[in-house]
Amino acid sequence: MKKTALVALGLGVAYLMRNEDARTKMMKQFDSFAGGSSSK
Repeated sequence: MKKTALVALGLGVAYLMRNEDARTKMMKQFDSFAGGSSSK
């Protein structure tokens, strides 16, 4: 189970590294989810 989650995470990271648009969208979603308090 843990290994599967790790593999899925790895694939997700690889996908985001290639797809900049998806990465930007995800970061925006994550920022709003985190309350926008962790802005760099």
